[in-house]
Amino acid sequence: MLNENIRELRKLRHLSQVELAECLHVSKQCVSNWENDNILPSVEMLVKVANFFGVTTDALLGLEDRTTVCVEGLTDTQTEHIKQLIADLREANGAR
Repeated sequence: MLNENIRELRKLRHLSQVELAECLHVSKQCVSNWENDNILPSVEMLVKVANFFGVTTDALLGLEDRTTVCVEGLTDTQTEHIKQLIADLREANGAR
């Protein structure tokens, strides 16, 4: 599941394995091995991959289906605007 999630998230970002490797400061072979389920990333790298894609490590591991939004560096007011936007979008889609 982890290998599939890494591949899917990479493709959603329209990144090649080489580009993802450069972003994470690893070799292309590391990314290839993760995606082919040959090796697992270290715990430290798992966190780095999750943060890069804006998902939780649980989501990356297939334990939950949740995407996070990083609001680091934003003011409290800006963060509240983002929360309200998300609530409005959910309401428009019939979700709570």
